[in-house]
Amino acid sequence: MPKNQSFFVVGVMSGTSLDGIDLSLVEFKFKDNQWRYDFISSNTEDYSTDWRARLAQARYKSKIELETLDSEYTSFLGNKIREFIESNSKYSIDLVCSHGHTVFHEPDKGITYQMGNKKELSDIVNHTVVCDFRVQDVSLGGQGAPLVPGGEFYLFKEYVACVNLGGFANISLLDGETPVAFDIAAANLVLNRFSVALNLPYDSGGKIASEGFVIPEFLLKLNALSYYDQKPPKSLGVEWITDNLESVFEEFKEEYLPDLMHTYCVHLADQISRVLPKQGKVLFSGGGTHNTFLIELIDEKSSAEIVIPSIDLIDFKEALIFGFLGLLKYLNQDNCFASVTGSKHNHSTGVILKK
Repeated sequence: MPKNQSFFVVGVMSGTSLDGIDLSLVEFKFKDNQWRYDFISSNTEDYSTDWRARLAQARYKSKIELETLDSEYTSFLGNKIREFIESNSKYSIDLVCSHGHTVFHEPDKGITYQMGNKKELSDIVNHTVVCDFRVQDVSLGGQGAPLVPGGEFYLFKEYVACVNLGGFANISLLDGETPVAFDIAAANLVLNRFSVALNLPYDSGGKIASEGFVIPEFLLKLNALSYYDQKPPKSLGVEWITDNLESVFEEFKEEYLPDLMHTYCVHLADQISRVLPKQGKVLFSGGGTHNTFLIELIDEKSSAEIVIPSIDLIDFKEALIFGFLGLLKYLNQDNCFASVTGSKHNHSTGVILKK
């Protein structure tokens, strides 16, 4: 590991909930045998209505159409990153580390595909880029997800677990020699879907959901989904929602929307609380952490100490982590654990695109 060296890294994340591109400039230091970080600047670039629609439909496009969309998205993403770098011009950037935007993720079929990882990205941003983090792990027999634990294990050792509430909820258990992590359930992808039916992008603070009531049969069917009893490693993609939740939503589509939202929050709290450690501090982050109704439900159902961090960490933790994963790749250090993804061995995942 580097001794007392400082790295300025831009981490970039586009989540499945299509709420925008998160960008964070972070300084990483390895000091006293431990990695430390400081947020310098962060910003979310919201997707336009057009881009949100195009990304939502990407997985239904032909191979040729998808290739064209990927090129256009790479240019779009690169320009946003370049603008962010220019707004922080007093810092000398060492690396840009970008997750890209997931279109397909079916690791059991050997499939994972993220747009925005083309070589042109490094040309546009005029910096060395580390990207395309999932493909290598899937080729090694892993789930290709979740990857965030590879960073949490080094940066958040004071917690017994970390929970991210994004498009999907996932957990990293950090109190062993290596982390164990997995996707828990669909989160904001479903909750935002209900909100959109009310002409709202999301349910601010979970206020609408809090005013609803539980639909017992709906809750019973959700909690009975077979995924929840599978042992890790395991991960979720939008395909899982199509295959497993659409029929349940169709069955209860005539129910009052606040009741559906309330019930889904109870379901999500049920599934999260059942996998939390029984004691110790658990760090929560991701957009769903702003849903105070959901957090209250989780807190009521669990005995662990729920920790809600700073706004920067809530909203930009994944950008921070992918910046760090890219840095580890650049330094040829393992950033992906077999105990998390089920791959053949620990490895250093990602692709380095030289400027």
